[in-house]
Parts: sequence; C-alpha cells; structure tokens
Amino acid sequence: MDIKTATALRRLRLVSAPEAVSFLILLVCSVLKRTTEFDAVRPMGMIHGVLFILYVIFWADAWNRAKWSKKTAAIYFVLSVLPAGGFFADRKLKREAENAVIASRARKEGIVNA
Repeated sequence: MDIKTATALRRLRLVSAPEAVSFLILLVCSVLKRTTEFDAVRPMGMIHGVLFILYVIFWADAWNRAKWSKKTAAIYFVLSVLPAGGFFADRKLKREAENAVIASRARKEGIVNA
C-alpha cells in the first residue's frame, strides 16, 4: 500500500467516528425537539451534514486509491447512513490498515512474494 492510499484510508477513518457520533446526537436532538422545548436540530444538523459530506468525499477518494470492489465500497457507504455505522467502518478500516502493514513487512522481509 502506498502512502497516498494509506492517507486516504486514514482520513476516512478519522471522519467515520465523529460522523457516527453526530448522527446519534442529531437523532437525540430530533426526539428532544418533539418532546420538550429543547431545539438543537438546526446546529446539529449542520454539523452532521458537514461531517457526512466529508465522509462521502473521503470515501470516494479511498475507493479510488484502494481499488475496492463495488461490494466493499457499497458496504462502507451503507455504514455511513446507518446510526452507529461509522464505528463499524472505523473498526474495519483499522483492521484493513493493520493487515496492509503486516503484508508490507512480510514483503520487505522476503517472507511472502506478494
């Protein structure tokens, strides 16, 4: 994995958890708006919207650089629209990065010929 691919995956991973948190907070704010006088939907919606747009941009970049299959790219996109899906995306991206490091070290040491 080259440095640009690793950077693209890292950016996607860094935005996935905050995007998931903002989505959950937005859902709580929506419920509170309808049940109490508390109304924070507008500012939380804007924050979540920015994070979601960043996620989609970073997702597209990671898909392009990592050469994911359509299935893998679809999984990461679907995780972005599910509540708490960003946490699962973060975990999968972390595992993918760790596997790439292990493979890179194995190639460097001549253990595998991949």
